[in-house]
Amino acid sequence: MKLFRILTTFLVTIATLFSLALPAEAFCGFYVAKADTDLYNQASQVAIARDGDRTILTMANDYQGDVQDFALVVPVPVILTEDRVRVGDPKIMQRLDAFSAPRLVEYFDENPCNPRPEYLQRGGTRGAPAPQAALEESEDSTLGVTVEASFSVGEYDILILSATESSGLETWLINNGYKIPPGAKELLQPYIRQDMKFFVAKVNLAEYKQAGYEFLRPLMMAYESPKFMLPIRLGMTNAKQDQDLIVYLLSPQGQTELTNYRTVQVPSNVEIPEFVKNEFGDFYKSMFQTVYEREGKKVAFLEYAWNMQTCDPCAAEPLSPEELEQAGVFWLQPGQRPNVFISRLHVRYTRDKFPEDLRFQTTANKQNFQGRYVIRHPYKGEMNCPAAEPYQQALQQRQEQEVQTLANLTRWDIQTIRDKANLSQVQTTPWWRNIWN
Repeated sequence: MKLFRILTTFLVTIATLFSLALPAEAFCGFYVAKADTDLYNQASQVAIARDGDRTILTMANDYQGDVQDFALVVPVPVILTEDRVRVGDPKIMQRLDAFSAPRLVEYFDENPCNPRPEYLQRGGTRGAPAPQAALEESEDSTLGVTVEASFSVGEYDILILSATESSGLETWLINNGYKIPPGAKELLQPYIRQDMKFFVAKVNLAEYKQAGYEFLRPLMMAYESPKFMLPIRLGMTNAKQDQDLIVYLLSPQGQTELTNYRTVQVPSNVEIPEFVKNEFGDFYKSMFQTVYEREGKKVAFLEYAWNMQTCDPCAAEPLSPEELEQAGVFWLQPGQRPNVFISRLHVRYTRDKFPEDLRFQTTANKQNFQGRYVIRHPYKGEMNCPAAEPYQQALQQRQEQEVQTLANLTRWDIQTIRDKANLSQVQTTPWWRNIWN
């Protein structure tokens, strides 16, 4: 067995990748416009820090429209007071993304004519295995809508509403200047039956302009509830196509998984041709779409699971205790190492394949996992030794396997892959060089 030396570790973090890879529009609520502007929610990220019934949820979005048209409605399990809502730092979501993103690693073959001693080949150098407007303050008896709370946090004006029927809530929102996506009424009713409340946020333009923000910042909320879930159905009302959602689940125990849908690991620890180094975004998009279709479009994909004290290999440095607190982690103890296990779930969903909201459970499973893809560069120097030809023959077989693996993962044309792979040829050593070299 030949051993490979790591020269370069990480090429990709998916903050940029997913901005390319995920054209989808997603959020756990729906956006509502106050004019005829067409609003579509963009690819979103949600962080959920949970211990017991206590939860801090952070919602970040990629909203691209005019902020004066922004408004958001999200079902929440309890009435939220002002002190339970705050504005988060968008950099924290970027850090979570960078730390947990699927990654490409590369290794370089050594000169087969000058192998390192066996004792140096041990030690795991290949890294760990995969591892609105002014609103009424009291109940509108006609519509069945109650404004439970009204306050401002940062650049957002927030209302907490309760309702007794979806048609009344829909009418109330319309009467107060919100544009409701078609089909919203039917989706609101199940939340009302569960006695859930509605978190309604819009941008305070004066505050926003005064602060000089360029983008809307994440919203955070803290609550206690036995319901460990994330509403996604309302987000479908804005969508024209499949939606993508990245959920970072932070726990003091182990992995977090879905209870009402299967959670499946993305393909990982596969070796792919060298040229993919320059096409990793396209590769991951194609691979994800392929496995998404093969799984019937109704599973969640685990892209990363790891104790945040370490990483191996690291796509980015683990979050500091201060950063973890900014991400909503509330169980840290001063002077102790952070005990935070992160599970990164990627959910691509449509209304027909995901008819229910996402429901989670925390497990004691602390098995590490990462979406990891490997490029092994052949040795390209001069090789004048008996070991050269066997190495080249093995290299040919390995590269052919990489081609077939890539074709299977992405459904790319195999001949095109072969052409781009620049497959190695066996260089036969002339017989006389055995004695005249």
